[in-house]
Amino acid sequence: MAKLTEKKEKELAAKALDMRKMAYVPFSGHPVGAALLAKDGRVFTGCNVENSSYSPTICAERTAFVKAVSEGAREFEAIAIAGGFGEVPETYCAPCGVCRQVMVEFCGRDFKVILAKTPDDYKVYDLEEIMPLGFKIEDVKSGTYAER
Repeated sequence: MAKLTEKKEKELAAKALDMRKMAYVPFSGHPVGAALLAKDGRVFTGCNVENSSYSPTICAERTAFVKAVSEGAREFEAIAIAGGFGEVPETYCAPCGVCRQVMVEFCGRDFKVILAKTPDDYKVYDLEEIMPLGFKIEDVKSGTYAER
């Protein structure tokens, strides 16, 4: 069972920053990297990959989740996200709504979302803070999402 420590937060932030270098962003010029910590200790990375027709573009966070799920991981502890223009991001890069909903699908409300500018300059949020009304499959099946 992976335990999120300050050291692990910094490691994840550094991996997310490194993954920005792998991004394919000829249209926006906005590279994003992600590092996803599974509860079993494995780390899955991702970067954003743009496409000229835009719809097939995939975010770094979803890339990391798809890689993890395709390798059998289903329980997650935290994700670090780093994105922005230039060599070093000037702002924190929050996940889009689609990525937040993917996180809700696989993670508990206390899942940690780390927004990083550098390995030492980052903010940590609970998933509940950034996606308070996200719904899970049990909400859809029972219809309770409409009652919140």
